[in-house]
Amino acid sequence: MSDPVSDPVRTPAAPHRPHPAHGLAVIVGFLVCVEIASGVLQGFYTPIFSDIADHLEIADADVNWFEAAQLIVSALCVPLLARLGDLAGHKKVLLLSTAVTALGSWILVFAPSFTTFLIGWAIQGAYVVWLPLEVAIAYRRTAGSGHQARLTRRAAAILVGALELSVIVGALTSGALVTTLSIPALLSLPAIVVTVVLVVIWFGIEDAPGIATGGVDWPGFGLITLALGLLMGGLVVMRLEGPGALSPWLLVLAGLLALWPFARYELAHPEPLVDVRLLAEHRQWPVQLTAFLFGMSVLGAQIPLSTFARTDPDVHGYGLGADASFVSTLIGVYVVFLAIGAFTLPLTARLLGARGSLVLAALLVSLGYGLWLPFHDSTSQALLNMAIAGLGSGALVAALPAAAAAAAPPDRTGFATGMTNATKTVGGALASSIFAIALSSTGSLEGPEKGAAPLGGYLTVWAVCSAAALLAALALLTAPKHAFSDRSDTGPRG
Repeated sequence: MSDPVSDPVRTPAAPHRPHPAHGLAVIVGFLVCVEIASGVLQGFYTPIFSDIADHLEIADADVNWFEAAQLIVSALCVPLLARLGDLAGHKKVLLLSTAVTALGSWILVFAPSFTTFLIGWAIQGAYVVWLPLEVAIAYRRTAGSGHQARLTRRAAAILVGALELSVIVGALTSGALVTTLSIPALLSLPAIVVTVVLVVIWFGIEDAPGIATGGVDWPGFGLITLALGLLMGGLVVMRLEGPGALSPWLLVLAGLLALWPFARYELAHPEPLVDVRLLAEHRQWPVQLTAFLFGMSVLGAQIPLSTFARTDPDVHGYGLGADASFVSTLIGVYVVFLAIGAFTLPLTARLLGARGSLVLAALLVSLGYGLWLPFHDSTSQALLNMAIAGLGSGALVAALPAAAAAAAPPDRTGFATGMTNATKTVGGALASSIFAIALSSTGSLEGPEKGAAPLGGYLTVWAVCSAAALLAALALLTAPKHAFSDRSDTGPRG
């Protein structure tokens, strides 16, 4: 008897067979381990960046290079790894990306200098493809169940919930151990976690072959690397030199112009790395545009929120005057509500439909950041604002890859889910540059002790985040009502 993973065409009898969902539960259990490692990576380092800077004997400002390098690598590797997943099998590429991430994590442990650490940090960015690959694995595993999109949403919600909870655990762990362990010993903990997960994937996830045809579009990869490299490089240079310099604008313009020959080449290629036609489809482009706009807040607004909370209102006339422990609390509340938003996604999708749940999530993000504009004078207001934004953000993190998979053909699910992370990363990089410019009028992003940014800069940050999320909700409303649902979800309910 053919397994539904390797023979997804055989669907008539599948609704009466519990095997796909049962097998999915086992696989999701193993994939949760991967997302725990992802959460550790995303939460562990943030509280100890200053300690890492002291260890490497660099200025705190130089830590920004780590973020820039990893964003560039993330944006470049996701389309390639997603395509390889469709071709060679998602487990194989998940193993590859985890091995690369483990290598980068161990380089951080033994890095003797800033340059070596920068290389390790950039390589570690391969983990960004984990969630899209996991969603593709779940989507593939439920083929023939009759509830493929619904089961994938549930799996994604569980995975993202585990991710967000482990972010908190990672942050608390590093903060608690930083005074008792040396920096190399402390950095070895996430490296060990990723290495253990490599073994979990090897033995716990079934190895289904890829179902896409053709090969890797290396010329297309070269063109997108050139375009994104120029664009992201221009944003980084602009962040360092300011908007008054000519060179960053020339790099950004060159990057945008390079997208034109890339798009023309991909449209003419029989097996493109980036399926431009798929991205332009009415069911797909609202999801990808939403991911881009969502990246502005989820990736771009965290540093401004932290520095605003640390600003002394007695000195500058605004800010919360909070210490580092409250900033950790603020982040913790945000992440807890991210997890709640992810875990409640199946319920909201059942009540409002898949598209309706996405629209609601985007509106919550818009409301949460919009509330910062009039309400930013107390810690209680800050906690409420971030709780609302967190609910919507958690739902979007879980729902976007699943929606992209549901709106893509079976042999392009890895690409579609991967592109949600790629577009989100580009959106975050663009927003990061815009916010850096807005906040650099009278100070820097490195904290109140080095010159506070103007209040108008922070208002710009929150306005951009709110407006971007509102635009995302409007874009989602243009998609067909049942674009991200199973056919069985669209009928009458008993």
